[in-house]
Amino acid sequence: MSPLRVWVRRVVVWVACGAAVLSGSFSGLTAAPAAAPTAAGVSAGAGIAPGVSPAASSGTRDRVPWRATVGIERGAGTVAVTLDGRLFTTYFFGDAAPKTYFHPILAVDGTQLSRSYPMADVPGEARDHPHHRGLWFAHGSVNGVDFWAEKAGTTGRIVSTGQPTARVDPGSDEAAGVAVIEDRRRWLAPDGRQVCTDRLSVRITPLPNGSQWDVTITLEAPADAPLVLGDTKEGTFALRLARWMTLPHRAQGRDEPGVGQMVNSTGASGAGIWGQRAEWVDYFAPREGIIHGVAFFDAPTNPRHPTWWHVRDYGLFAANPFGRHDFEGLKDQPRIGDLTVPAGQSITFRYGVYIHLGDTAAGEVAWLYRQFAGRGQP
Repeated sequence: MSPLRVWVRRVVVWVACGAAVLSGSFSGLTAAPAAAPTAAGVSAGAGIAPGVSPAASSGTRDRVPWRATVGIERGAGTVAVTLDGRLFTTYFFGDAAPKTYFHPILAVDGTQLSRSYPMADVPGEARDHPHHRGLWFAHGSVNGVDFWAEKAGTTGRIVSTGQPTARVDPGSDEAAGVAVIEDRRRWLAPDGRQVCTDRLSVRITPLPNGSQWDVTITLEAPADAPLVLGDTKEGTFALRLARWMTLPHRAQGRDEPGVGQMVNSTGASGAGIWGQRAEWVDYFAPREGIIHGVAFFDAPTNPRHPTWWHVRDYGLFAANPFGRHDFEGLKDQPRIGDLTVPAGQSITFRYGVYIHLGDTAAGEVAWLYRQFAGRGQP
């Protein structure tokens, strides 16, 4: 029997910002952490999306019957994932960009959580950091080559070796299928020299209150030389969030308002969690009365778990296991965070992305992390 069906539900009612909020909990599980700070002016779990059950919106396991049909649509240099015939996300692997990436990143109600720029110009969006493309994996120092920035002729490119495979695996009680996209990629220096290769695997499972992504990247050192992943904050597994999700911040010399919040697995919150180590980080904000959140999970099997977080108040959201000297202020030890993969060997990183409704507590981020951590390699 599925673990989701072996439970005894307890309903706890509390009042936040004057609103009654319902949340479920389960026997046999570690108690949920204390409620995380909510986004400004919106109560935890407030704002139920049309067509979404209250249980789904609060993140509880007591859900109404729900099954989304997952589809795959191929295009020129793209693989789109659809839910019930509607676009959910697209994997871009063509030559139009110097690296592959996923965009848009959408909530269960269709709200876009990722920034559109530089793929499209949207009024009101910040136009900084044009290398922040949707959801991607790259790093600023790989055998001395910068694959993080995008500067023609001076930075590297991460290119697909051909048509990625895409399929829909059988689903579960909660989804009629799981989208699976797999690709092999070449990391090329500005002069065209191959620095390394990788294997990318992404599994996307729709949930009643959002989706869960299981992302695995295996970096392969060349046969005749080691692969050095250098100590820099510029990396690594990253998402650029939409402007409306940000915290108050400075941009282009101006103070910008923001109603977003960041919380990590240690209970710390706010912009000060930049550079800290944690098992997970959750970034959430209200939009039209509904709180939307995105959590990143660092697998316990990852090198240097728990990872450091290059997460900014202006919307950059990144897990980075290499930038120790930047994150810990060790300016006199600029290579202390270097990681070397011996020639002919490989190293694997696994991350989870959990897109949810509600804040950290209502979305049950800690509970979902424990399930992710316990599953191991898919």
